[in-house]
Amino acid sequence: MNTPPAIICIGRNYADHAREMGADLPDAPTVFMKNPASIINDGDNIVIPSICNQHGPEVDYEGELAVILSKDLRDASPDTAMDAVGGYAAANDVSARWWQKKGSGGQWIRGKSFDTFCPIGQSVPARDLPDPQSLQLTTRVNGEIMQQASTGDMIFPVVELLVELSRGMTLLGGTVLLTGTPAGVGAGRTPPGFLQHGDHVEVVIEGVGCVRNQIQRA
Repeated sequence: MNTPPAIICIGRNYADHAREMGADLPDAPTVFMKNPASIINDGDNIVIPSICNQHGPEVDYEGELAVILSKDLRDASPDTAMDAVGGYAAANDVSARWWQKKGSGGQWIRGKSFDTFCPIGQSVPARDLPDPQSLQLTTRVNGEIMQQASTGDMIFPVVELLVELSRGMTLLGGTVLLTGTPAGVGAGRTPPGFLQHGDHVEVVIEGVGCVRNQIQRA
């Protein structure tokens, strides 16, 4: 896809994922951003940069539903928010956990924004997907199911996110909204299961499509 003006992301938007990461359930959306230069397409390699080798394995997968805006949105109401949605896609919010938690002064952006850390698949038009909260999301690593949940399990559904994020802030057309990941990430497992050179990661969303990428070490 083309480089968007912004990638806005929601953390801890599935209760089971918040719990597996040792976090309380949020009272309001947890908002962060990814560098737009991190986007890659289906079939491109996710490249683990050398900076992510300094503290042991840390690169993780997060299967997510991506919402792509077709026009500017500001101060939306529940009735108007969805009119700005142009399409949906499967996405992977690849995350370097040490850089997310310890390497950036408490801010998540750097650990989420290394080059190739935002694979996004082919989008489907919003008109073909009337209800984004009734979709099955599945993430596989080397063919093994790691995450499986319904987008209906989101704490804050798509329409609520668009209304809240557009309050006093213009969301430019082309902006990508990543809506959060369900439980099953590598960092939440015992022992943790981080991505390694040669792994294949696949995020599939019912009615939307998939994004598949291989892991490559720089």
